[in-house]
Amino acid sequence: MTESRAERAIAVFDELNARDPVTLDVGGVAVPRELARADQLTQWVLRLEPEPSEALRLASRCQHLMRWTIARSEFPEGRAGYHAWRRHAARTHADRADAVLVELGYDPETRTELRRIVEKQGISRHRDVATMEDALCLAFLEHDLEAFAHERDDAHVIDVLRQTWNKMTPRGHALAAELLPLLPDRSRRLVALALGG
Repeated sequence: MTESRAERAIAVFDELNARDPVTLDVGGVAVPRELARADQLTQWVLRLEPEPSEALRLASRCQHLMRWTIARSEFPEGRAGYHAWRRHAARTHADRADAVLVELGYDPETRTELRRIVEKQGISRHRDVATMEDALCLAFLEHDLEAFAHERDDAHVIDVLRQTWNKMTPRGHALAAELLPLLPDRSRRLVALALGG
C-alpha cells in the first residue's frame, strides 16, 4: 500500500518531535515529550472530529512542533511576555510545518488552512480552529492540570481554568464534563470552584 502524502507529512512531524530531549512516562515507557503531547492532542481531535479535514489531522501532529527550541526565558516575565512568547511560538510552529508541506508539494489552500489552525486564527469563525482549541484545552485538563496546579496557588489555577473553559465550545464542554470525574481530587475541586460549583 502506497503511503499517502499526509502520512509522509505526519512521519516528518513525528520525527522532528521525537528529538525532544525531555521525556514523559507513558505507560512505563519514556517517550519524547512533544511526541507524547502530539499523540494526546490527536486522540482528543479524533474524539471531537472523527473524520477531520486533512489540515486538522496534520495540525494535531505539529501544533507544538519542536516547542522545546523556543525558550520562554527569552521573553519578559509576566502576562505580556507570556503572550508574546506564545505568539512567537505559534508562528514558528506554523513556519516549520509549512516548510514540510512545501517540501512534499502541498497545495496553497491546505497550507493556509494548516497555518490558520496552528496559529489559531479566527477561532469563532472556523470549525477546525475551534476543534483544535477544544482539543488543546481537553489535553491540558487530562494530562497537565495536576502538575500545573501543584506548582501554583489555588487562585492562579482557578483563573487559568476559567480562561480555559471560556475558550471552549459546547462540544468541548460536554467532553470535559465526562473527563472531570476522572481527575485527581484537587484538580476536580479547583475546576468546580472555577465553574462556580
